[in-house]
Amino acid sequence: MGSEGAAITSPHKDDAKPVDERTEKEKAIDEWLPITSSRNAKWWYAAFHNVTAMVGAGVLSLPFAMSQLGWGPGVTVMIISWIVTLYTLWQMVEMHEMVPGKRFDRYHELGQHAFGEKLGLWIVVPQQIIVEVGVDIVYMVTGGTSLKKFHDTVCKDCKNIKLTYFILIFGSVHLVLSHLPNFNSISGVSLAAAVMSLSYSTIAWGASLEKGVQKDVEYGYKAQSSVGTVFNFFSALGNVAFAYAGHNVVLEIQATMPSTPEKPSKGPMWKGVIVAYIVVALCYFPVAFIGYKMFGNVVEDNILISLEKPAWLIAMANMFVVVHVIGSYQIYAMPVFDMLETVLVKRLGFSPSFLLRFVTRTVYVLFTLFVAVSFPFFGGLLGFFGGFAFAPTTYFLPCIMWLAIYKPRKFSLSWFTNWIAIVLGVILMIIAPIGGLRSIIIQAKTYKFYS
Repeated sequence: MGSEGAAITSPHKDDAKPVDERTEKEKAIDEWLPITSSRNAKWWYAAFHNVTAMVGAGVLSLPFAMSQLGWGPGVTVMIISWIVTLYTLWQMVEMHEMVPGKRFDRYHELGQHAFGEKLGLWIVVPQQIIVEVGVDIVYMVTGGTSLKKFHDTVCKDCKNIKLTYFILIFGSVHLVLSHLPNFNSISGVSLAAAVMSLSYSTIAWGASLEKGVQKDVEYGYKAQSSVGTVFNFFSALGNVAFAYAGHNVVLEIQATMPSTPEKPSKGPMWKGVIVAYIVVALCYFPVAFIGYKMFGNVVEDNILISLEKPAWLIAMANMFVVVHVIGSYQIYAMPVFDMLETVLVKRLGFSPSFLLRFVTRTVYVLFTLFVAVSFPFFGGLLGFFGGFAFAPTTYFLPCIMWLAIYKPRKFSLSWFTNWIAIVLGVILMIIAPIGGLRSIIIQAKTYKFYS
């Protein structure tokens, strides 16, 4: 899984041009693998891929997270997260081509450069797999839940249909879409998803505003005991971490852009990231703050459930969520397909073929579908996965790599900034899963399989 595919700089000093030392077979494999097969993306591809990756269904749980954090801590956590993750995203964009003539097309290749061939793989790959597979499972649940909500809103008198069936309907879409070969081929799906995320976020805060502050609204903590309050607080931090999970696919998105020494890919990529982060702010802050202001601590873990009227608008918002998570699922699945196909072709010696790709991707979609149908605990899953794997890959792993590679002077601004982000990220990683796991256990007590 190493970065054999990258070009290597020529040893001659006068000859500054990078020399491609790959064999014909290696070139053919790289042209077949989803991450490196197409390098003609524009900066706006980066913008909407990043929006689709970042603004997940997590945005709909932000008012609920606010209700468990309270006004002061909630606003602080939201703003600090936005700043810290923008900083770590900038670091990753910068590090993509820090070695002349070489591109770190995948998160684990950067990890190998920072920590060494073996250790880099062991540090990055398990976390990246947890994040990407975890997100895909959660999105299966979200897609199914939103489809069910759409059905129940549009057809009040219809027979009740199990959530299981809606998750299966949502999953069947991916049995088709997962066979698109690479990132650029899913750009249409991703653009639709990015537009939808802005649309349903606007509906969520717009309809909340329209509804106005509810009678007897309370902003105190909902839990009866102080232990419950603390655990809920921890879980809410995980929900916020989950909302900023786009870093796991950022190098893979940048890999799809053309790059030359005169015009490195970081220019257009950074432009795309800035646009994406402005959209993220326009989605997250109004939904979180207005949703919490209107409903207080009785807000549901999905704000659209709290908003029952007007029915047509809520139905439309739920359909937008479905379209968006279809795109998000694909964005997170693509690096997983790349890893699986790399192992099968480079390690196990399979020849790159349509059949291999078809079987691999179909098995992956069926696996995420099975887990989603079996364990649809939406809020708790977010908190658990959010802290366990999102905090490292998003909040502090880029900072550790930066310190390992660039070695900034002790006590310099860069040194301090990175260490602050690392400390905050480690705290988040330790406490968020505790809260998430507790809420999964509480929900599991009353849960019936495949209901």
